[in-house]
Amino acid sequence: MFLMVLVMAVAMVGAQGTKDSAGKVGGGSLIIYSPNTDALANAAYAFGDQYGIDVTVLSMGTGECLQRIVSEAENPQADVMYGGVNYANGMNYAKYFEPHVAAGNELLPEAYRNQNGVVTRYCLDGSAALLLNLDVFKTLGLDPDKFTRYEDLLNPALKGRIAMGNPASSSSAWAELTNMLLVMGNEPYDEAAWQWVEKFAKQLNGIMINSSSAIYKGVVSGEYAVGVSYEDPCVGLLVDGATNVKLVYPAEGAVWLPAGAAVIKNAKNMANAKLFMDWLISDTGQREVAKSTARPVNPTINNTTPVMQPFSEINVAYEDLEYCAINKEAWGARWTRIFEASSK
Repeated sequence: MFLMVLVMAVAMVGAQGTKDSAGKVGGGSLIIYSPNTDALANAAYAFGDQYGIDVTVLSMGTGECLQRIVSEAENPQADVMYGGVNYANGMNYAKYFEPHVAAGNELLPEAYRNQNGVVTRYCLDGSAALLLNLDVFKTLGLDPDKFTRYEDLLNPALKGRIAMGNPASSSSAWAELTNMLLVMGNEPYDEAAWQWVEKFAKQLNGIMINSSSAIYKGVVSGEYAVGVSYEDPCVGLLVDGATNVKLVYPAEGAVWLPAGAAVIKNAKNMANAKLFMDWLISDTGQREVAKSTARPVNPTINNTTPVMQPFSEINVAYEDLEYCAINKEAWGARWTRIFEASSK
C-alpha cells in the first residue's frame, strides 16, 4: 500500500511539474494557441526555459484559435490563448476561459488591468499601421512620403492594390476598422465615419485577406501597394532588414490596444497556464515582451527595438473599448454588407 501511494504521488508530481522557490508549479508542459508573430512567441519559449516547461506554440489566426477552443470545450487540446483575446473576445467568449487574475495586475495602469477576471493584458498593439511597398508606389507614380493619412487610401491609383483582413473574423482587422470609425468621422463612430468606410471598401475591389500574416507578406512581395496591418509584424520586417517597405501611422489618429491572453477553461496543464499569466506581466516577462516588436503594457519597461517610432511622434488616439465590444457583432455584420455591396 505504501509503495502504491508513493508511485501515485510521483505520478502527480510528474503531471503537474515541479515547484520553484516561491512554491509555484514548473516543469511539465504548456500548449498555446496564438495569433502572435514569432517575435512574441519567443517570449513564451523564454518562459518555458525559465521554469523547465515544455512549451508548444501553435500559430493560427484569432478566429481559428477561438473556433478550436469552442469546438474542444469538452476536451481542451490547449491550455492558453496567447494574443487575440481583446476586450470584445474576452466578453463574448468568457465562458470558455478560466477565471484568473495574474499576480501584479494591480500594478498595471488602470486602463490595462484585467477587468473581467479572465483577460490578462501583456502588451500594447498598434492597431493602425499602414505598410507601404516603396517599389510598387514608384511603379504607380505615387510618392510614399506624401502618404500620411487614412484619407490617402482613397487614391484611385491604389484601387485593388490594398490588403485588408476581415473585421468579422480577424482581431487585427477588427481593431483597424474600429480605429477608422473612431477617427474618420465628425464624431467618434458616427455615420460620417461609416460613409468613409464605404468609400474605403470600394478601394479593396473585392479583395479581402483571410490571414493577418498574408497582408504584410503580400506587401513585402509586391503583391499589394499598401497593407492595412498592425504595428508588431510591420516593425519586425524593418528589424529584419526589409528596405522596400515603409511604416505609416495615420495622421488622423492611431490607437494602441492592450493585447490579451487567457487560460482555457479546464486546461490540462492548469497550473502552468496560470503561472504563464503571472509571468507575462512580471518584470521578467515584460522585459521579454520588450525584446519583441510590441510595446510592453508596463509603462516602466521600454521596448528595445531601435526602429520603433516613439509615441511623442505619433498622434495617439484612445478607443472606447466597451462601446466597441458592445457593437462588435452589429458592426461586423455591417462591414460584411458594405464589403459585399462594394464587390458587385
